[in-house]
Amino acid sequence: MLLGASVAALLAGCVSTTTNNAGGLSTKIPRTTKADQKEEGARVHTDLGQQYMQNGDLQDALVKLNKALEFDPNYVPAHTVIAVLFERINDLPNAELHYRKAQSLAPSKGDTNNNLGWFLCNKEGKTAEAIPYFQKAVADPFYQTPSLAWTNAGTCLMRTQDYAGAEVDFRKALQIDPMNGETLYQLANVLYLQGDAFRARAFVQRFDALGQPSAAGLKLGHDIEARLGNRDAALNYGRRLQSQFPDSEQAHALDATASQ
Repeated sequence: MLLGASVAALLAGCVSTTTNNAGGLSTKIPRTTKADQKEEGARVHTDLGQQYMQNGDLQDALVKLNKALEFDPNYVPAHTVIAVLFERINDLPNAELHYRKAQSLAPSKGDTNNNLGWFLCNKEGKTAEAIPYFQKAVADPFYQTPSLAWTNAGTCLMRTQDYAGAEVDFRKALQIDPMNGETLYQLANVLYLQGDAFRARAFVQRFDALGQPSAAGLKLGHDIEARLGNRDAALNYGRRLQSQFPDSEQAHALDATASQ
């Protein structure tokens, strides 16, 4: 009830007023339009929905996000956030509907294209459809995280086993953000999968130097060193994997290999 009252007060405050400046002249503040009021109502409820999501209250978040779309059915952030919520609760048809709606409302925006592309990349049978959306994302000169879209595009190409194309995209991402851990790992992985363990080692070492180890990264480091014949280095990666991530899939895989 208090939230509703706050929103009502906010919208009620959007009226024409008159003030006096230092010279005694009257300055009229333009009246806020109904469209502005609708957009503000959508923004407020979208922000509330995001806060509820961050607190794990998905049911109330859904209520607020639907309310946001009642205020303004074309408010792009509301479509994006509600798509994320539907994806989180595994309602993939509704998630796709809202990702597509956001992209259709802002067809040249980097974030809407990247979001839809990544959703499609993770959906069975739609990987190839995702690639053009990443290309649209990086074409937006105002997109703030093009390295993310390049990394997502490369990851998507890997799922189609286009390793050469994926390598190109990962290198483009690293040109923009050389310290991106996910990109460093993915580039090391795609080089390893192409049989180039020597160059893969350089990138897994750069990933390791960031000080943000992962089970996947340590397992990859182990496999690269093992392929290069560096037994001690491989054992070191293996010990770290089993010590830091003992319950991981990668640790279990290493244990299974060692027992054979």
